[in-house]
Amino acid sequence: MTVSAAAQRRRAVAMLLLTNVLWGLSFPIVKSLSLLHARLVPEAGTWFATFYSIAPRFVLATVVLAVVQGRGFWRITGAEWRQGGLITVFLAAGMLLQNDGLHFTAASTSAFLTQLYALIIPVALAVWHRRPPGVKVWASCALVLAGVALLGRFDWRAFSFGRGETETLLCSVFFAGQIICLGWKRYGHNRPEKITFVIFALLAVIFWPLAALAAPDTATLLAPWRSGPWLGLTLILTLFCTIGAFWLMTIWQPRLSATEAGLIYCIEPICASLLALFLPAWFSVWAGLDYPNETITWTLLVGGGLITLANVLMLFRPEPEPSTSG
Repeated sequence: MTVSAAAQRRRAVAMLLLTNVLWGLSFPIVKSLSLLHARLVPEAGTWFATFYSIAPRFVLATVVLAVVQGRGFWRITGAEWRQGGLITVFLAAGMLLQNDGLHFTAASTSAFLTQLYALIIPVALAVWHRRPPGVKVWASCALVLAGVALLGRFDWRAFSFGRGETETLLCSVFFAGQIICLGWKRYGHNRPEKITFVIFALLAVIFWPLAALAAPDTATLLAPWRSGPWLGLTLILTLFCTIGAFWLMTIWQPRLSATEAGLIYCIEPICASLLALFLPAWFSVWAGLDYPNETITWTLLVGGGLITLANVLMLFRPEPEPSTSG
């Protein structure tokens, strides 16, 4: 590896680490928004709260990107539409499950369980290319399953997870597909700003009608916009956790392999857990919520530690990763 290539790689890793911080911030914000929705529109239900934690941020993000890109924002190639559309399908399903799951589990638990995609990615690529994953992959899978059982409060007698944990595990499968698709070499010439715009616009088109359908009436759609804390949290979610995070991801993730990117994204739950130790109280004071700070429990430490150990083990696997050529 040349000096310039090594420098680019280090920069890509640093930018994805920053992406993790921004994504980690989204967990306590979305949790706060769900509590605000329950207070502002109690008759709407959790599905409306789920859709309305997603739709406004992507509508606003689409408008911001259109303004930033100027009059040529609509000049998008067919390949950029195809890649952006495919990523949107994975993201829409993953975000829907993740945001609804946050109504039924802690933000830090959701953040950790989402990281299952770090193991789904190398296994999926191994199956696609008909190459066995190797002993270290299977060892990592065993560690992740043990960690997930602890974090998800697995009921061995009923052999089931809670709704929040189950939805979060399913969302990780879709996020794995999104990461693999973003790294496909066939789309290597696509422009990151155009892909990001396509993703935002399509997600806005998907989730705004769903929010409208889930709302009991028009007044329910308008009520949150009259709340200062709701507007503030939504703007933070839009500018930092949506525009900032996705922009960094689309630019820098393709410079690393899908497996490497998935492993780096495992820093996200650490960021979310650290932020959830103090941000909920701040948001509660600001928005008048009853959202206590999370605490570090033994299940979080042991379960999260097992998942983190599994991903560290994957970092040192000697087998080269097959190309994500699609």
